[in-house]
Amino acid sequence: MCPTGNSLGFIFCVIFFPRLQEVNSMINKRLKDVLFTDQWSEACMESLSPFGYVTSERMQGLILLVFAKYFHLPFLRGVQTETTRTGLGGYWGNKGGISARMTVFGHSVCFLNCHLPAHIENHEDRMYDFESILQQQQFDSQGASGVLDHDLVFWFGDLNFRIEKMDIQAVKSAIENNKYSMLWENDQLNMTKDSETVLEGFQEGPLRFPPTYKFDVGTNTYDTSGKKRKPAWTDRILWRLRATAPAAQNVAKRVSVSGLASGIRVTQHFYRSHMEYLVSDHKPVSSIFTLEFPYRADVPLVTLIVEDEWKSYDDAKVIFKLMPSYSRSAWDWIGLYKVGFKHHKDYVGYMWARNEGANLYKEELPKFSGDFILGYYSNNMSTIVGVTEPFQVIITPFLREENCIV
Repeated sequence: MCPTGNSLGFIFCVIFFPRLQEVNSMINKRLKDVLFTDQWSEACMESLSPFGYVTSERMQGLILLVFAKYFHLPFLRGVQTETTRTGLGGYWGNKGGISARMTVFGHSVCFLNCHLPAHIENHEDRMYDFESILQQQQFDSQGASGVLDHDLVFWFGDLNFRIEKMDIQAVKSAIENNKYSMLWENDQLNMTKDSETVLEGFQEGPLRFPPTYKFDVGTNTYDTSGKKRKPAWTDRILWRLRATAPAAQNVAKRVSVSGLASGIRVTQHFYRSHMEYLVSDHKPVSSIFTLEFPYRADVPLVTLIVEDEWKSYDDAKVIFKLMPSYSRSAWDWIGLYKVGFKHHKDYVGYMWARNEGANLYKEELPKFSGDFILGYYSNNMSTIVGVTEPFQVIITPFLREENCIV
């Protein structure tokens, strides 16, 4: 999911959001992940690091990764995560919910990834777990302490809702004849949205792709095992705008649009499955959105000033200016990052932000030439609150051994 936004000439791009379900949650795998970064997160960071920054949170079987362009980091504030385990009575994380919330240019946004109970007869259990997740996930945020208090919520995952009132042959026949509307009418989530208060306001684009579950692994053939699970759209992506004013919605042939008087506008460009992936009994689902935010918090809390090129040690001077509203900590620091860094700890060197004008320590200077940026990390806010434009560090080969720049 790649939300972008354009309002009053400003472009917000990109938050990228892979939804990964049923990651190996066996005990031996969890012990390995305590010692090493899990392979899914590492693969995503390796692929997307050229685009900026990642914050991540993991529960057994659930991963949530949020990516953003590095130059938007100063405007993504109040980042917090929560997890709720519902498997085995709340003791195991193969089922449950994991969320990440933040303000984006002053607008509160929450991403909620859920894995709800399986099987067609457990519809009430799914709703109970969803409500329990919403009740338990509370944030230390004024005005948006709960998930549904946010201006914009994305809810997605293996929600496990099934198709009722049709036997497996009728479902397969509808799929073969592209009669998805017949299945949509009997989809549990679609039918429940009108009767459950907790689902009020959630929107979903039209399901114009085959049900994403259950397939024989390695094929595009629906379940031929003895269980013969009935195909269903278990994997979903929904969104919700906080009801501060009546929503205006326009569903076109390929685009869904919604917006509120607060100024946020959501446009869904496509909603699809990916039949080419054969490694699971589910097919992945993706969507691309455009999010339009009006200006609010559009001034960084910290402004960093550096030379366009560092050719000598004297060039490696960092000047920063703080907004009067910024609460500074003695543990704030400034990181030197290679363009394409993975996360805020992926720095080449750093310096403590003690003086508003100082040179980076010689031992912290890079040993190679390239394009770099500086980022000011706030200890109180646990995020980067100021960045520079990219600048060049130029190093001559014969001085590399001395760890100097010229």
